[in-house]
Amino acid sequence: MFQPSPEKPFVATPTAIELYRDAILRCLRELQQLAKEKNGLDYLQIFEDPYKAEALWFIEDDEGGAITALLPSDY
Repeated sequence: MFQPSPEKPFVATPTAIELYRDAILRCLRELQQLAKEKNGLDYLQIFEDPYKAEALWFIEDDEGGAITALLPSDY
């Protein structure tokens, strides 16, 4: 559901922050809304911006993991 918590923190890689900055939080909120509407989403979600060199990925790990914003090159 892409809902951060103390047990599942939200983190972002330095390269994702550098390229996407404030858009990361807007994308996270959009993911949360979509997950709520659809009663869940796949663990990998991708946002593409034609003006950026790379897409922005969001990966939600299983229990005990994190929600991570990253670029494909970070993977």
